[in-house]
Amino acid sequence: MTEFVTVATFNFAHEILVLKSILDNEGIPYLFQNENLISIDPLATFAYGGILLKVHPNDIPQVKEILDHLDNNLKIV
Repeated sequence: MTEFVTVATFNFAHEILVLKSILDNEGIPYLFQNENLISIDPLATFAYGGILLKVHPNDIPQVKEILDHLDNNLKIV
């Protein structure tokens, strides 16, 4: 896990639910740092810098493509 790098930051736990499912389906290893802490105390996101998505450097292009696709197509009402 020391090789993993941060590619995105999220403020709250509900923002990563769809992304986790997609990464699992694609077979991309990932780590969401601070996920449990912020799930328990949402205001801790400001103290800890949010939930950090970490992936292996080899997977960065594929993950960035997934993030761009979600950003352009996922509309939350």
